[in-house]
Amino acid sequence: MTHHGLSDRFGLQHAASRAEGAASAQVRRDRLGALKALVLERREAFARAIDADFGARSAVETGLLEVTPLIRSLDHARAHLGRWMRDERRPVDLMFQPSRAWIRHEPLGVVGVIAPWNYPLLLALGPTVDALAAGNRVMIKPSELTPAFGALLEAAVAERFDPAVLTAVNGGVDVAQAFSGLAFDHLVFTGSTRVGREVMRAAAENLTPVTLELGGKSPAVVAPDYPLDKAARSIAFGKFLNAGQTCIAPDYALVPAGQVRAFAEAVLDQARRAYPTLQDNPDYSGVISEGHRVRLREAVAAARAAGAEVLEHPDAAAEGGKIAPTLVLNPPTDGLLMQEEIFGPVLPVVGYETLDQALAFVAARPRPLALYGFTNQARTRDRILGAGLSGGVTLNGTMLHIAQNDLPFGGVGPSGLGAYHGPEGFKRFSHARAVYDAGPVNAFERLGPPWDGAAGRLARTVLRFLAR
Repeated sequence: MTHHGLSDRFGLQHAASRAEGAASAQVRRDRLGALKALVLERREAFARAIDADFGARSAVETGLLEVTPLIRSLDHARAHLGRWMRDERRPVDLMFQPSRAWIRHEPLGVVGVIAPWNYPLLLALGPTVDALAAGNRVMIKPSELTPAFGALLEAAVAERFDPAVLTAVNGGVDVAQAFSGLAFDHLVFTGSTRVGREVMRAAAENLTPVTLELGGKSPAVVAPDYPLDKAARSIAFGKFLNAGQTCIAPDYALVPAGQVRAFAEAVLDQARRAYPTLQDNPDYSGVISEGHRVRLREAVAAARAAGAEVLEHPDAAAEGGKIAPTLVLNPPTDGLLMQEEIFGPVLPVVGYETLDQALAFVAARPRPLALYGFTNQARTRDRILGAGLSGGVTLNGTMLHIAQNDLPFGGVGPSGLGAYHGPEGFKRFSHARAVYDAGPVNAFERLGPPWDGAAGRLARTVLRFLAR
């Protein structure tokens, strides 16, 4: 896609959004229905394309983690759209009676979506669902790291949608940079914090508001009362799906100091059960690129050289497109594994002496996209929730808060800006337009000047009663 072609597509959507006004509820439902039909019709082709881009990605995993939540969110939006679109009545102050006030949720116009490579289908079309429900037009830029998927999405969207309503454009980093510089009415970016800053900087040139879904180091805190094997099963599930390439995967685990090795072995045992072999196992995902694989291997090697104990899946290989499930026990806090989001199947396990020490460890670090707490005690649960802020939380499990259509999904601080999903997504991509109807008698205007007459005396009386 050339920069000129990019501008033409944006211009088409921008002109249509200004000329045609807000889409009706039925038009929005029809667009969501067409998107659902597209996903269902191409689901197997999407899974094959993603598998090709990753070098290995199970079709079942793509169906479970991308297709299913996308279909559920489409059905949820279509079912609740009428309620979301209703005007919201607001009370009017006594001073302005009799009159009415309300809020209309109106489309912003054109929404841009810059999607990442790790969940290319869900994170391209998930924000699109909310934006279409809010009555917007949408342009999608898939990641250049998933070219097979991106080409398929662009063709599938072009086949079913008027480009003035929905379009996808492919290209390299230069196209992504040009895309983020378009004068969207809202721009959604999912990816790294570093690139998120660049996107926000480009959007600022047009005063374009942004939603940034970034990530960070999401901790899993295992309280002393919680069964170790049960926590290990949940954390292994969340960590090794998609080979750890999930923005809300548990990034590191905090466990009682005396249980660090037992916990690590339990996690590794769960990994062996789920993935008996790795290199030729289609159920275990590849890591997206050689650069990502080198980074992970070097991070583990640095931790080992610093004295950390490393446990690996027995089918680990020094080369190839896959990184084995790896546990690193008490790595140095100044190393890459504890300083940067890992984004791979490597789990540091850090021991703590007291729960307060563990919670202080979390609170002292940048606010994460997710927090996982494992406890059966209500008081301990409240201590974990109150210790520090995160984008979202799953208790006694991992990642499941993202699957709840009526919960917002988003980060805070360095892990993101803004949230979407369900009603929050509808509002995120709408303008809350304030409307005031003065009614048949506009009493307030009767208080106007000259202030030395009857109106002035009435105004001073109002002031004595209402401004005290």
